[in-house]
This record gives sequence, C-alpha cells and structure tokens, in this order.
Amino acid sequence: MNDSYIKIKNLTRWWRFGIVLFCSLILSVACHRDGSLPINYQSTNAACRQMEHAAGITCIPQKFERLVTLDDAENAIALGIKPLGAVISDFSSSWQDKLTGVKNIGTIGEPNLESILALKPDLIVGSEYHKGIYPITSKIAPTVLLKFGHSGLWKEVFTNISVALAKKEVGQQVMADYYRRLAEFKQKMGNNVSNLKVSVVRVYPNNINLYLLDSFCGTVLQDAGLSRPESQNFTASEAKKLFNNPIQMSIGNELIEQADGDVIFIWTAENDTKGNQTAQYKLEQLKLSPLWKNLKAVKENKVYFVPSYWIGSGMLAANAIIDDLFKYLINTP
Repeated sequence: MNDSYIKIKNLTRWWRFGIVLFCSLILSVACHRDGSLPINYQSTNAACRQMEHAAGITCIPQKFERLVTLDDAENAIALGIKPLGAVISDFSSSWQDKLTGVKNIGTIGEPNLESILALKPDLIVGSEYHKGIYPITSKIAPTVLLKFGHSGLWKEVFTNISVALAKKEVGQQVMADYYRRLAEFKQKMGNNVSNLKVSVVRVYPNNINLYLLDSFCGTVLQDAGLSRPESQNFTASEAKKLFNNPIQMSIGNELIEQADGDVIFIWTAENDTKGNQTAQYKLEQLKLSPLWKNLKAVKENKVYFVPSYWIGSGMLAANAIIDDLFKYLINTP
C-alpha cells in the first residue's frame, strides 16, 4: 500500500467525519431555541472548573457523566470511573473483565471520531499526541489532553488524570496502595532484593530491545528496590543521548549477553497477529543459539515470559507487574 493511497484514504475519512459533525451541528442549530450555536461546549457549561493542559485551557464540567478516553481506560478505571468509550487494545486483555460496557473507539493513536460523536460524551480525556484531532474533539465535548513525554513518566500522568477527573484524593490512595504492595514485596524479598539484577527484554520481529532504568517497567522495578544489569542501567537522559530513546535500546543476537541477569523477563507481543508470529519465530530461533543458552538466567531456569502490560503506562499495568514480581520472585520455588 503506497503513501498516496494512505493519504487519500485518511483524507476521505476526515471529510466523511467532517460531514457527520457538520450535520450534527446543524441539528443543534435547529433545536436551539434562541438560534445560537453551542459550538464550544466548554463555554456553555457554567458549572465547570478550568484546567490548563497540553492543548490549552479547558473548563471541565463539575458533574460529567459520559466520559470518553482517547487512550486505554485503565487509569480512569483505577480511579473508579468506567468511561463510555476508550481505545481497547491487546494491552487491555489482562483487565478485560473491567471493560464490560466500554465501547472500543479505535486503535492506539487513531481513535474513531465518528464513534466518539455517537457516544455523545460530556468530557473527553487523551494525551498530548492527540493534538491533531483536538480542534474536532473540543467541538464534540470539553477535551483535556495530558502531557505524556514517555511511558516512564506514568505516575505523573496518573496524577494529572486524577486531577482532571476530580479524583485527586482517590488517586493519592491508589498510589499509596501501589507503594504499600511494593513495601510488602521488599519485606518478603529481604536483603536479597537490592542484589538481584533483573533484565527486561522484548523480542521484535527484526531486533531485540532492552528496557532501561526509566522505562515504565523499569520504574516499577526501581520502586520494588530491584537492581538492573549494567547494560540496562541508564537513566532517561543518558539513554536519550546514547541511543536516541529514553526508555529502550536495540541489540543484535551477537550482543545477547547484554540481556543477561539473575532473572530475565521477556515478551514478544506485537499489535498485529503477523508481527507477533514473526517475533515468536525469532524468539524460538534465539533460544537455539549457543549464546542464549550460555546466559546465567537461562542456565538457572530463571527466564519468565510475561504479557505486554510490561510495556504499559498505567496503574493497572503497574499492579499487574507487581503481581508478576510476587509470582516469579517470591512464590516460585
């Protein structure tokens, strides 16, 4: 599929949605008694509070009831709010039971605007990388786009969304519970916790990546008091300078010793079936390599295959990682 075709397809989709939105606004004109057009929902809601965010300033309704999240619903759910719609991806599979009744509005980075409009939201929350559609979503409902940076800053994102959803105190309690669970983990690990070097590896179809100190899973491991191999012990600023990526670095099969540790957590999940099958095949080939078989964690049978929430960016995923730490580092013989 060439770039011209993709551009034409995207342009057609935007035009189609524009027509739908235009017709909806025309209906609003027809139904509005004084003939004025409530184009900006933010300016028509007196009972609201202003919040500055990545795309500007939005007046958030004090009593919103129809929330749509342009990202995964997990942070809203962790705060006790189930949105009407959200992007439901493979990352959400571990908390599928919590998504009953939530409409899937599209794919990561590309929510379906027609689906959002049909839900008639009174508040929309997303990330700063949705700025391209902000002019449209802010006409549908008050829209807040939160700064993201990278997945290692997930706690800041969680705090900001708790403020946006008027759940600041709930968010503080949820975060306190997160740290309480980690304190319990450290207590059960004892003095061994800081000496254990934990490696985090993802096998892509075409390369192998190591997740670094300030990645999402890396921050959870830090909070758990666990150490990282020297090859993965780079802060976000150091990694950005060295690898042009704050949270991960790529290695070839010949450098697989950099993936070694006392324990290896590894996964292959891709966003599409074909990509995942290719990554799985690459993993099987890697496991046949003498270099792989020579790794300490491999020889000691301490390689654990985990789901893709290890590269998540929310509170439910963080707690799922803690579950794995208990499962493999404490409860495993």
